[in-house]
Amino acid sequence: MSYSYGTIDASTRLQPTIPGERLVLRPLRALDAPLLGAYVGDRRLAEGTRSIPHPLPKGAADAFIEAAQSASRDEDVWAIDGTAFGSAPLLGVISLKALDRGQSQIGYWVAPSYWRGGIASAAVRALLDANPHDNATVFAEVFQDNPASARVLTNAGFEYIGDAEAWSVARGRSVPTWTYLRRMG
Repeated sequence: MSYSYGTIDASTRLQPTIPGERLVLRPLRALDAPLLGAYVGDRRLAEGTRSIPHPLPKGAADAFIEAAQSASRDEDVWAIDGTAFGSAPLLGVISLKALDRGQSQIGYWVAPSYWRGGIASAAVRALLDANPHDNATVFAEVFQDNPASARVLTNAGFEYIGDAEAWSVARGRSVPTWTYLRRMG
């Protein structure tokens, strides 16, 4: 499936590398698979997401990277890379999924060993500042049992707009969420 935002469709757009405070957001690469697999294999991380299963099936990290690199992807995914600042080459992942009418949904996770270090906040700020989809509005949701992630969003200028539910593959059930939006520009 191909979609467009602005005048660039998914099959031809380039995903930029985005500098940030203490990190760089860069496209995922095959070399990220071992760390990615180790991080998302952690039950705590998987249960904080909609789509990561636990236990993680063999080859899932490689398949995720392959999908993120595909010209027909429906989501741009960046590695949160701390190498230039003396940290790990993969601290977590952040993504933008294009919706319609100049809107995207942001998603992110940080490896548990880097929790409470400001990495998610720095990554969200960098991605919003770059605004690579040229969005007018960015949406987000977090599970209600993850107030730290909600603080990342509110500190980045997101407004709470309501409650909902989302399915968590790792938990095998629907989980209450808080929904947020940020108007850009």
